[in-house]
Amino acid sequence: MSPQSRRIGRRHPFAGALLLAVALFVTGGAYAATTAGIAYAETPPVSQASLVEEGEKLFLANCASCHGLFGEGTAAGPSVIGVGALSVDFQVGTGRMPMAASGPQAAVKPVQFTQPQIDAIGAWVATLAPGPALPDPRYYAGDGDAANGAALFRINCAMCHNVAGAGGALTEGKYAPHLNDLEPVHVYGAMVTGPQNMPVFSDMNLTPEQKNDIITYLRYLDETPSVGGFALGSLGPVSEGLFIWLIGLGGLIAVAIWLTARSN
Repeated sequence: MSPQSRRIGRRHPFAGALLLAVALFVTGGAYAATTAGIAYAETPPVSQASLVEEGEKLFLANCASCHGLFGEGTAAGPSVIGVGALSVDFQVGTGRMPMAASGPQAAVKPVQFTQPQIDAIGAWVATLAPGPALPDPRYYAGDGDAANGAALFRINCAMCHNVAGAGGALTEGKYAPHLNDLEPVHVYGAMVTGPQNMPVFSDMNLTPEQKNDIITYLRYLDETPSVGGFALGSLGPVSEGLFIWLIGLGGLIAVAIWLTARSN
């Protein structure tokens, strides 16, 4: 190859553009590889940030008057710092919060918020401090061992809620609510967070699988009719004794009076 042809090849009109394109490609790829991980780690997802922001607005508008602007609590309501999203889902998702009026216990009432709004409030409360989060759905699916759940329920829950989950009275105007036709996630949330007078059942007391067994037992009660006939509120000797006194003895007295009137 002659020197003249070599000089002409080096000055080809597309050589500079090609070298510039290669340089830009290499530089851009290297920059993306070194900064992509940092950007992902330091920048929260926009959807989660929006959820927290919406939850803060809802909390300030509906909850702060009792629980404080920062969830620190007031004379009218306890602190919600550290209660976690699961407690919010239980209290607000069952209608207990916001309370309609002060009293010894928050009663169940129609839910005031949609589920996305409840999730938003829970997301904001979860940013205040670590607390119980929503569980994996498999732990409240209700597909566990109903027999084991019945045994666990009798040991841990029946003294307040009744063996059939019919509820019962406590002291000072408080009560253990019935457990019929409840959302499984709310049953799980009650066991983990221990609302009001209920004790907390951590995973060391009842494992997530055992909690699912209890939920399975409660579902069995909902789906299985009373094999003994009229359940009479499932209150045991109380309602049964009242039935005997009022209906049984009252009927016998009425028959005796009728027979006496006929003989006269």
